[in-house]
Amino acid sequence: MTYNNQPKPDDRSDNVEKLQEMIVNTIDNMQEAEETMQNVSGEERAQIEAKNDRRRESIDAMRSEIKDENASR
Repeated sequence: MTYNNQPKPDDRSDNVEKLQEMIVNTIDNMQEAEETMQNVSGEERAQIEAKNDRRRESIDAMRSEIKDENASR
């Protein structure tokens, strides 16, 4: 039996759209977390704030990647 294990071609044609959708979802999650923070305090609040900081960093990285993708087209 012969196996033909070839990698799939690198198709990035919809990469920008996927990144934009990921940004929107991340912003939605941040907004939900901000609403949750109104009802919590202490350690849980600090954890949510830290997670939202990481989300902001991720959004910046995704926006940068979108710029790179658009520049390479």
